[in-house]
Amino acid sequence: MDFHKLLYTISEALATEDLVALKFLSLDYIPLRKQEGIRDPEALFLALEEKGLLEKDDLSFLKELLFRINRIDILTEQLSSSSEEMERALQIPGRAKVSQFRYLLFQLSENITTDTLKSFKFLLTKELPKCKLDNEITMLRVLIEMEKKGLLAEENLKILKTICEKLDKSLLKKIEEFELEQSEMYVVEGHGGQTGVSEVQDSLWASQTAQDCPGMHEEIQQADMYRMDSRPCGICLILNNHDFTQARAEVPTLQTMKDRNGTDVDAAALRRVFTKLHFEIAEYKDLTAKQIHQTIHRYRDMDHNVYDCFVCCILSHGDKGIVLGTDGQQTSIQELTTSFTGTNCRSLAGKPKVFFIQACQGDTFQKGVHIETDSTELDYSLEADARFQLECIPNEADFLLGMATMKDFVSYRSTTQGTWYIQSLCEHLEKSCPRGEDILSILTAVNQEVSRKNDKVNHGKQMPQPSFTLRKKLIFPIN
Repeated sequence: MDFHKLLYTISEALATEDLVALKFLSLDYIPLRKQEGIRDPEALFLALEEKGLLEKDDLSFLKELLFRINRIDILTEQLSSSSEEMERALQIPGRAKVSQFRYLLFQLSENITTDTLKSFKFLLTKELPKCKLDNEITMLRVLIEMEKKGLLAEENLKILKTICEKLDKSLLKKIEEFELEQSEMYVVEGHGGQTGVSEVQDSLWASQTAQDCPGMHEEIQQADMYRMDSRPCGICLILNNHDFTQARAEVPTLQTMKDRNGTDVDAAALRRVFTKLHFEIAEYKDLTAKQIHQTIHRYRDMDHNVYDCFVCCILSHGDKGIVLGTDGQQTSIQELTTSFTGTNCRSLAGKPKVFFIQACQGDTFQKGVHIETDSTELDYSLEADARFQLECIPNEADFLLGMATMKDFVSYRSTTQGTWYIQSLCEHLEKSCPRGEDILSILTAVNQEVSRKNDKVNHGKQMPQPSFTLRKKLIFPIN
């Protein structure tokens, strides 16, 4: 069947309440402002197409949505799938696109009775006066209004739990089960491996290309952009350390150091993204400090004349200004980056050298400070000494260093879904590179997203920080 004819057939089978549910589950991808103009399933499908979430050869998100709203009949009859198949698929790390938080809210709305909803709105009379006066407002709409007012977020379930405890203990139990599941998923990316909590959004590749922005490249003078038209564009070197058995055995102070479970998910995301950005991938796993130096020197000594850029991603344990080899020995970040200066690597002179470091830079938990704003969203301000970041990159031009966290502080890693920083980085590269956004704008968005995540156990935050000596805009082209 023709792709759009199939979508039309599915849309005809959907009821009004189904559309409301589908829109709610898609809120992480299609903002409420844009959803206000969506009044039929065809318009929703078109919006999902524009976001790259619905394609002829990839109907996984549509299948997931139909499964979540329990329209198994459409899933079976029109998409030749089944609930059993979807249950298996959604167990695969990174496969689900609807966040667990969004699905939790949807489940709460499905399980609330009419009387409970009435009481729920009554308890929110002061905060949401319009909801109490309008009997037509559903639970989903109440939840949306709570999010808009800053009364509800994944890291802010207090009000929701308080109301559910008063009205329906079964709803409270669902929330507590969600919190428990999330708390078991994350570990601090440090030596001790304490537990922490947060959400890592599933990565997806947005289908927009730079063609969505006609005239964009004409508006930016070529002289203001790094040349990035070689194919391959350059080498993307990934150093991925997982197994620290040797460190535990040989270094007495590191006997409690844990393996970095979940790091392979990060490495896979980096491979996928930079392959699509036309980089040649070179990946090495479980390197000692000496092997890290040897590998870096091997790529320093390569002839990069046919390339336009060099990217190096290091995933490991670390401390102030250093990353650790699997033997527990230290490697200076500054020594790694200065290997690629114009003097040490002439074939990369004048070309961008990009480093992404996923490692702790200490064992201190960052604390968030709430700032009152006129916005409906929460914001956080974090302070730390950022000077060391600049010390880690050469004084020479054309370098970019993206650190997962700041000096003295921990970073966070999911044992099943990867790290906060790398997953956010890959997600934003996937979404923003097709639009022609430059890397500094993308890293600013990564800072915003990661800084809003919360470690509820230790009341900790994480603040990535890029530092750079770039002279031009760095835009990774898709075409």
